[in-house]
Amino acid sequence: MNSYTRLSLAVLFVALAPAHSLFHPGVNTLTPDAPKLRSLGAQPNLLRSVAGPQSLKPQDSLRLKGGVTSILKSLKDALFPVETWEMPKFFSMSAMMFMIIYIYTTVRDTKDTLVVSTCGAESITFLKVYGVLPAATMFMLYYSRISNIFSKKALFYVTALPFMAFYAAFAYFIYPNREFLHPPIPDDLDERWKYAVSLLCNWSYSLFYVISELWGSVGVSVLFWQLANDIIPVWQANRFYPLFGQLANIAPICAGQTVAYFAHLSDKGDDAFGVALQQTTILILAAGACLMFLYHYIGVLDERDEKLGRKGENTVKAKKSKPKMGMVDSFKFLLQQKYLGYLCILVVSYGLSINLTEVIWKKMVKQAHPNKKDYQIFMGHYSSMVGAATFIIIFFGSNIVKHLGWRIGALTTPVLMGGLAAPFFAYVITQDVRTNEKALWTAVYVGMVQNILSKAIKYALFDPTKEMAYIPLDQESKVKGKAAIDVLAARIGKSGGALVQQAIVIIFGNIINGASSVAVVFFATIVVWIYGVMGLATMFEEKLKENKKNEVSKDGKDNKKK
Repeated sequence: MNSYTRLSLAVLFVALAPAHSLFHPGVNTLTPDAPKLRSLGAQPNLLRSVAGPQSLKPQDSLRLKGGVTSILKSLKDALFPVETWEMPKFFSMSAMMFMIIYIYTTVRDTKDTLVVSTCGAESITFLKVYGVLPAATMFMLYYSRISNIFSKKALFYVTALPFMAFYAAFAYFIYPNREFLHPPIPDDLDERWKYAVSLLCNWSYSLFYVISELWGSVGVSVLFWQLANDIIPVWQANRFYPLFGQLANIAPICAGQTVAYFAHLSDKGDDAFGVALQQTTILILAAGACLMFLYHYIGVLDERDEKLGRKGENTVKAKKSKPKMGMVDSFKFLLQQKYLGYLCILVVSYGLSINLTEVIWKKMVKQAHPNKKDYQIFMGHYSSMVGAATFIIIFFGSNIVKHLGWRIGALTTPVLMGGLAAPFFAYVITQDVRTNEKALWTAVYVGMVQNILSKAIKYALFDPTKEMAYIPLDQESKVKGKAAIDVLAARIGKSGGALVQQAIVIIFGNIINGASSVAVVFFATIVVWIYGVMGLATMFEEKLKENKKNEVSKDGKDNKKK
């Protein structure tokens, strides 16, 4: 992992301008020329603020345009299209996403180990429906309420801190006292009630699973992307969003290896897992503290760019005169927005499709790794491979959106996910993976490749294109619509997949026996997903044109006044 990380960082930093701009963001060590910024979409006042009072000297212009320097600069623009003065904000935002994903990957691998090893892989489908979905609904109500009470800055801390407090309480109080807190499971339990009763008796494990699933939606979608949509204009988002995950997706590599390392200690004593849990929690809390600091620092950078006129006018400002809506009005507002409806289709479709393939695969992984320690080590390495694949694929993803546009970038995810799932379903349906060990291991590795690439494509293309779609919306739609779609809709998608699989288990007796039915539902979801992308793409392009016309009209009125 160390050599891979060094190589990845070398690729990332090879094209950067002088590093001292990272530590002194107020100093421009390289002044970009105005035509380049105009091609990026910047406004005239931005060009004046960046260019400064002094112009480039003739010899400097010749040096920048010719020779090896020009080739390196072209390579940098293709692989890493971020200007020198933009780097402090870009790297701070990337580091913020790193912390969020590191926390999520660590708790995700831990929750799967706790629940699967204690309650069985089938219990995940029950938790997603009867635990995660109600929790997501309650969070949406809670978030919509506090968004009307707290300021933006206070809202971030009020949302993030309860998660950190729970993880600390679980590691240092709940888990060490689990024998006193968990009631015993009856010995003569009917097979039909085994999973539900096991989840109830091991309620703290179930709660850890639900909270960790919620953090996956809240951390990335609400805490990070809502901030990004507020402070980054469209002309920057086209370059920034696909690349945000580049540095951040080193986090799954680090987190996966952390989980795997501590899992090796779990066979050295009865309480070894508890000790390992406390050690990983220390890292989680440290990442949480860094997250708070980065949020504050990014706010300082944004205020500086606002004062210098670097952001331009290509953002949607909140309408201060518009009254805040209550919960009932918020739901009515969301139901009336066709634009948000298409976004909801995208989010639900992804959650449904990834759940339909992931649960079958985890069932086979558990069958191949019945030992708790081996299962956790396997999942830790799996998380690292997801991060490595995402790190590489993001380079291609950024160029797809940059050169081919939002529509093609958004279509790429469902098309590729459908293509990757086809061989996986074909193998599971045609081969005897239940009794043939060789077929089982082949299916595990085919499914692993499919899941790794599907998640990498999701992080590299689905997340950036989805978040770009929020930018043309007004502040009310961004805050409440985003909370409802990214938290509740995502859970509805995954819970819907769990319900489908529960029905298939009841009908066929086993999820693997009903793999053909799962495949039918999966590919039907892909078709609906593509329909949602096409509808949203048309409305997204119309909103961008409308915003551009409004800006031109506003600039004309300002010039007349002058």
